[in-house]
Amino acid sequence: MMKLADKVAIVTGAASGIGREIARVFASEGAKVVAADINYDGVLALSKEIESGAVAVKADVSKKDDVIRMVKEAIDRYGRVDILVNNAGIQTVRRFLDLKEDEWRKVIDVNLTGAFLCSQMVAREMVDRAVEGSIVNISSIHGYIPRIMKIHYDASKSGLIMLTKETALELAPYHIRVNCIAPGIIDTPMNQEVLAIPEKKKSMIERVPLKRIGEAMDVANAALFLVSQESSYITGAVIPVDGGLSLHP
Repeated sequence: MMKLADKVAIVTGAASGIGREIARVFASEGAKVVAADINYDGVLALSKEIESGAVAVKADVSKKDDVIRMVKEAIDRYGRVDILVNNAGIQTVRRFLDLKEDEWRKVIDVNLTGAFLCSQMVAREMVDRAVEGSIVNISSIHGYIPRIMKIHYDASKSGLIMLTKETALELAPYHIRVNCIAPGIIDTPMNQEVLAIPEKKKSMIERVPLKRIGEAMDVANAALFLVSQESSYITGAVIPVDGGLSLHP
C-alpha cells in the first residue's frame, strides 16, 4: 500500500536537488504533488518525469503574492493540502565584515520568511478544512553548528529550527504536525562546485563518521517518514541527516 495515497503535497524548491527528489519520492508513494520553484522550466521538466504527473508552479516564496497563488493553485486543483515541505533555499559565501544588508535580507527572505509565509498560508487552509496535515522544514546542521563565511545562511537555518518548534506547539491542537530535517553534506547542485574539487571532497568524507557524502534520496526518505502515518506521534522534532557529522565536538 502506498504511504501517501491521495495526499496532496506542496514541495517548494522542487526544481533540483533535495526538493526534486522529495517530490519524486512523494509521487511514487501516491501523493498528488504541487512542485513549486522560481525556476519554472525545472519544475515543468520534473512534472513530465513523474509518471503520475505533477502541478508545476512558478513561485518566489519570499513574495507573499506568489505564495498565495501557489496555495490557491493546489486548492483549486485538488481541494485541499495535506503536506507542505519548505525546501526552497539559497546561499552565498561572504565574510561577516563584508556582508551587505541586501545580501543578508535576500537569504533571510527566501530561507526563513518564505517558510513562514508558506507555513502560515497552508496551515490556515488545513485548519479551515479540518485537515490533519504535516509540515516539514528543510534546515541544516549549520542551524546549530557555527562556521565562517555563511552567517546569513546559517542564521536563516537556525531560525527555521525555532519556527519548526513554535509552529509545532501552536498547530498541535489542530492535529497538524511540524518537523524539521537538518541535512549535512549532501550531493546537490548547491554543493557541486566544492564537491568537484577532489581534495575538498576527500576532506569532507573524512569528517563524516559514515564515510560518505549524503544523497538527496537520504533526505527524501526522511521527509517521507515524517509526513507518513509512521511518524504520527512525532512533532517539533529536528532530525539530522548527516552521516553523523554533527556528532563531532
